[in-house]
Amino acid sequence: MAEKTYYTMEPAGKLKCSKCKVHLEKGKATFSYMGNAFPVELPVCPKCGFIYVPEELALGKVLTVERSLEDK
Repeated sequence: MAEKTYYTMEPAGKLKCSKCKVHLEKGKATFSYMGNAFPVELPVCPKCGFIYVPEELALGKVLTVERSLEDK
């Protein structure tokens, strides 16, 4: 069974890690909240592993999922 990804980033952005000074690359990450895990693809620094979470994702889909889990 293929792993379901709940969010993907647009191809090759121009975001840079301010610590490592390298471009972020599309990478896999996992959001965990209240015992639930959700695989996502986000911009990740290939050197230090920093994961960039876009504001629209944090205040949109993630907030919606958090609220629905809290209501259960």
